[in-house]
Amino acid sequence: MGETQVSISEPRVLVIEADADRARELTSVLRFINHEPELATDCGSWKAGIEDAQDILAVLVGTCKSDKALQKLLKEVHDLDEHLPIFLLSEKNKELTVAIEPSSCILGRVEMPIHYTQLTSALHQAEVYRETQADGANQRPVDLFRSLVGTSRAVQMVRKMIQQVAKSDANVLILGESGTGKEVVARNLHYYSNRREKAFVPVNCGAIPADLLESELFGHEKGAFTGAISARQGRFELAEGGTLFLDEIGDMSLNMQVKLLRVLQERTFERVGSNKSIKADVRIIAATHRNLEEAITEGKFREDLFYRLNVFPIEMPPLRDRVEDIPLLVNELIRRIEHEKRGSVRLTQGAILALCQYSWLGNVRELANLVERLAILHPFGVVDIAELPEKFQSDVSSAESVRLNEEIMTAQQTMPQYEIETEPRLPRGGLDLKEHLSNLEVGFIRQALDDANGVVAQAAKRLGMRRTTLVEKLRKYGLQRSDSAPGV
Repeated sequence: MGETQVSISEPRVLVIEADADRARELTSVLRFINHEPELATDCGSWKAGIEDAQDILAVLVGTCKSDKALQKLLKEVHDLDEHLPIFLLSEKNKELTVAIEPSSCILGRVEMPIHYTQLTSALHQAEVYRETQADGANQRPVDLFRSLVGTSRAVQMVRKMIQQVAKSDANVLILGESGTGKEVVARNLHYYSNRREKAFVPVNCGAIPADLLESELFGHEKGAFTGAISARQGRFELAEGGTLFLDEIGDMSLNMQVKLLRVLQERTFERVGSNKSIKADVRIIAATHRNLEEAITEGKFREDLFYRLNVFPIEMPPLRDRVEDIPLLVNELIRRIEHEKRGSVRLTQGAILALCQYSWLGNVRELANLVERLAILHPFGVVDIAELPEKFQSDVSSAESVRLNEEIMTAQQTMPQYEIETEPRLPRGGLDLKEHLSNLEVGFIRQALDDANGVVAQAAKRLGMRRTTLVEKLRKYGLQRSDSAPGV
């Protein structure tokens, strides 16, 4: 079992750094924030261990022998993957002495000694950039069923509204609680529109600091601000001819709201640090979990921007208001897990009834997390009420059970049926037992660490093993403690 290769979900970051102390510090911090570092200490032979650049989130480039060697390295990274994000490691306030090719995909600098928040922000920027490029270049297939599965009147109304507005260029405002599937609606609107051959570019306005959002949306010119060492396109340019999805628009600052309103009115914008106008042929879809009309009353959101965005509102219902869809959603989530070869699980009628009684504050996202967790805990098994987490095991009244059961039976008439198995079932195509058991072990370890808030000693106690044994398994599988401090 020691030779089994377990796929780790942590993103890979390539560190090219000849300075041993810097390299050690960087790799330690990357592991702590759940990224898998891949270290190269020679600028001339960094490609030796690289098999697939698509798996690399970003490249951190540090000390090279000379400026000429650095220029050669940057060109080699660009030749390997022209969309591979690069960050240059440099001392604070130290000017670069090397000329940067405009084609190099350099997103900025990371100052040394390393600052946790700056590195985290840089890697988030790289992740968003990679996703944007993947959406634009590869036209990633859209799962049109996610979150929109169901026979409830509310979901049928959402699907009808998508069909009505998709082919127009009208601005759409998607409302609803977190986890209801607002981005899924946006992707469906793009998929069914006349712009589907162009990029779908998502932006989470709440996740990007206010002082960086303008550069993210409109791009910047070289030298526009500290760290802007090359010109960069913004999301409006990347979405040209396609769709720009502004998620959590209610978290946007008033200053940025004014600038966004101007773009919506004039269909032009300027990069930060430039006075040259750029035309914007972009369809805007916005989403928020906030009540924007209340925000307008409180002076936190501009009324004129609200009316610009609210041309065609679509409201996603919370899961507690569409409980009759839960069996269909569970069925779809299990199908997706099986399609991705991540196992399977079955739920009894009693377990489904218990789920229908739960309030689902996290909505469909919370349901998806539960189904994935059950597939890890009970691989190819059957889950009854007793196997559900405790918070789902509330008593179901007799009258409520009858009502819910009738709704479930009606919904199940339109869904493929799963046969309930009494014991774990071997798939028809067989399975790699070592890999399956290793994946199961990884799942239990991660759950134990989550339950123990990342404290290894407590997680080891929950798993009935010594702390040193668990530490060895963490090292073996490349797992990291997400919330615990080093040495805990």
